[in-house]
Amino acid sequence: MDLSAQLTTVSEHLNTVTILRPTFKVIKSDGFLIVATGENFCVGDVCDVSFQSGSRFACEVVGFDGEFYRLIPYQHANGAHFGGSVHHRPQASGTGVGFQLLGRAVNGLGEAIDGLGQINYEEFRPNNAAPPSLIKRRGVEEVMETGVKAIDSLLTLGRGQRIGLVAGSGVGKSVLLNMITRFSDVDVVVVGLVGERGREVGDFIAKTLTPEMAEKAVIIAATAEESPVMRVAAARRTHAVAEYYRDQGKNVLLLMDSLTRVGMAQREIGLALNEAPISKGYPASVFSLLNQLIERACNGESEQGSLTAIYTVLAEGDDAQDPLVDSARAILDGHIMLSRDLASQGQYPAIDIPASISRCMNDLVSEDHLQLARKCRRMISLFREVGELIPLGAYVSGVDAERDEAINLDPAISTWLQQAPSTPMDATTGLNELQALLSGNGKAG
Repeated sequence: MDLSAQLTTVSEHLNTVTILRPTFKVIKSDGFLIVATGENFCVGDVCDVSFQSGSRFACEVVGFDGEFYRLIPYQHANGAHFGGSVHHRPQASGTGVGFQLLGRAVNGLGEAIDGLGQINYEEFRPNNAAPPSLIKRRGVEEVMETGVKAIDSLLTLGRGQRIGLVAGSGVGKSVLLNMITRFSDVDVVVVGLVGERGREVGDFIAKTLTPEMAEKAVIIAATAEESPVMRVAAARRTHAVAEYYRDQGKNVLLLMDSLTRVGMAQREIGLALNEAPISKGYPASVFSLLNQLIERACNGESEQGSLTAIYTVLAEGDDAQDPLVDSARAILDGHIMLSRDLASQGQYPAIDIPASISRCMNDLVSEDHLQLARKCRRMISLFREVGELIPLGAYVSGVDAERDEAINLDPAISTWLQQAPSTPMDATTGLNELQALLSGNGKAG
C-alpha cells in the first residue's frame, strides 16, 4: 500500500474516533442525579463520567445552576466518585440516521441491541428538530390503510395523522400494534418501545424484524428498568429517525409504545430537578415534552414524504380521565379506545367503536362510506342501550324498529369486527363485507 493510501486509511479511522475533552469534575452523586462543576455545556449534551476503575458511563445534562451542572446517567451510576472527570461527546448530541438502520434494533443512544454488529450512520441529526413550517407542510389528504378492517372501515386514518391507541393493560394493545406494523401500506415503519418489559420488547423484535419486514422496519427500545433519560432519549430518537425517512420522500408510520411511559420518564427527571407538580404528580415539563414530540409527527413539504403516528396511551386502572390520557386526546387527531369488556368477551381486536374517533376521516372518504360507518356505530350503540334488558325479558320487540334491527345485527357485527392477528384485510374488501352485512345481504367475514 502506498503512502497516500495509508494516509487515507488513517484519516478515515480518525474520523470515526470520538474525541473526549475533559471539562468538569463530579462533586456530588446520589446514585440518580450527579452534580458536577464546569462551563460551556448545554442542556441535552451527552457526557462520559469516569468510574473509579477508569471505565466510563454516559450521562445527559438536564439542567444547571451557575457553574453547577446536573446530569442523569443513562445507566446505573454505581462507581461514580468525588472528583471523577467528565468528558463531552460532541457527536453523541445528535441522532444517527441512514438506511443502514432498516431491519435493525437500537437503544436510546443508537447502539445496536440486536446482536448484528455496529451501525455506521450516514449522518447525524438534531434530537429536537423543529417540525416543518405550518404554511409549507402538506395536510392530511390521502387514506393510509392499516390492514385492520375495523380501523380502515370505521376509523379511517390519513397519511400525516396523529392518533392515540388508548388502553389499559392486558387488552391486546401489543398484538394490535404488531398487526398494524406488519399490515400497513407504508414504505417504512419506525417503532419506539419505551418503558416496556424486556420480555415484551424481545418478543416484539422477534415478531417484527422478520425477513419480510427487514427492509422497512426500525425499532428503538428502552425498557422499564433503564434510566428515565434513556427512555426519553429513545422517544426523541424515534421521532428523529422517522423524520429522516420522511424527508427522503418515504411514507412513514411511527408507532410509539407508550406515550404514557415517556411522560412518566420525564416526570422522574422533572421531580429530580425540583419541578413543582401541577396535575396528579406531573410537572409542566411532561406536557411540554408530549406536545413537542407529537407536533414533530407530521407530513413534510411538497417534495417530502408523509409521517403518520400512532401513540399508545395507557389508561391506568382503565381511567380515561387520567391527566396524560386527557392531554393526549386533546392534542391528537383522534383516538382508538380498547375495551376490557370486549376483550373479556373474546373480541379481538377489542376496539370500542362508539368511544373511538378519527378526526380526519370526514375529509378522506366518500359520503357513502361515512353513512355506512355511522350506521354501524349507531347499531352498536343502540344494542348497548338495550342489550342488558334482553336476558331479563324486559325488552319488547316491535316497539322500536331501529333497536330491533340493532339486536338482529349485533351477532354479525361482533363477528365482523374480529380479525386474526396473522390475517390482513384489504380496505375495500372489508368495507364491502360491512355494507353487505348492514343491508342484510351478507354475513360477517
